[in-house]
Amino acid sequence: MDATSIAAMATSMSNTQVASEVATTVFKKALDVQEQAAMQLIAALPQPPSNPPHLGNSVDVRA
Repeated sequence: MDATSIAAMATSMSNTQVASEVATTVFKKALDVQEQAAMQLIAALPQPPSNPPHLGNSVDVRA
């Protein structure tokens, strides 16, 4: 193996590592954006009406 092939291989490996790190960073940013969008959607949901306090205090189990 000569010096130029070793240098080419090292450069290729370095480029691959950088590309992988960039892809991971972009993926994390995309996840953050989707998380923010989901939180905004959840915050925009209307609150359900509250039931009167006497509902749900007893259950009739007789058939």
